[in-house]
Amino acid sequence: MKESVVYGRTLPEAYHEALRVLDREGEISPCPDYNTNQKELSMTICVAEPLAEPMISKLSIGGPRELEQYRQEMLDGILDFEIERGNWAYTYHSRMAEQLPFILRELRRNPDSRRAVIDVRDWRHDAAEGNENPACLQHLQFFIRGGALHLKILFRSNDACKATFMNAFALIMLQKRVADELGIAMGSYTHRANSFHCYEKDFGMLAGYVRRLEGGDVTYDYEGGWDELMEAARAEIAASVEELKRR
Repeated sequence: MKESVVYGRTLPEAYHEALRVLDREGEISPCPDYNTNQKELSMTICVAEPLAEPMISKLSIGGPRELEQYRQEMLDGILDFEIERGNWAYTYHSRMAEQLPFILRELRRNPDSRRAVIDVRDWRHDAAEGNENPACLQHLQFFIRGGALHLKILFRSNDACKATFMNAFALIMLQKRVADELGIAMGSYTHRANSFHCYEKDFGMLAGYVRRLEGGDVTYDYEGGWDELMEAARAEIAASVEELKRR
């Protein structure tokens, strides 16, 4: 499988280059679990300044409300009640949250540690026969180097058009939360997807994204822009979650 690495100062800059590379160099391979084909390669996306503006890509399937809800799902566990109901076996939040105290404790104990790892994959569950929802996100590793907190992420599988940007944004927000808890600066963000892919039904979406990249600005500022729109969506999101809980 082809290996690619892209670099950018901002999240959109790096993400957009990853889309270009996938469109141009991705290889067609079968995806029998979903009875389709995919364009695929292995991708490492390196973001030097993950909080730098512009931080928001217009090449995302969701608007401010969807991005805020996903951020809350990942960081605050607003849908974890589905586990208690037996509807879901886990959420990313449920698997990460119980390990975050260790991360903080370890990095305070030894700022040069290489042990600050969160394992999201639970092999007992994810490798179980008949399991149709193994975790795509595998692990997170936090490093303090040069007085800043760096985060390196591994996905076994990542949908380039429909998931990657929202995944990366939410994980950068988690990185910021940990950095703030430790009282240190933000460092780089590295997003590795062993299978960075686009399903056949979305080939047109990928090609359309790449055309838009050649046609002008495809970014928004987060601060003073989308952050306010996302905050405005919180009441509606909370009401929707309460409605789900009542069902």
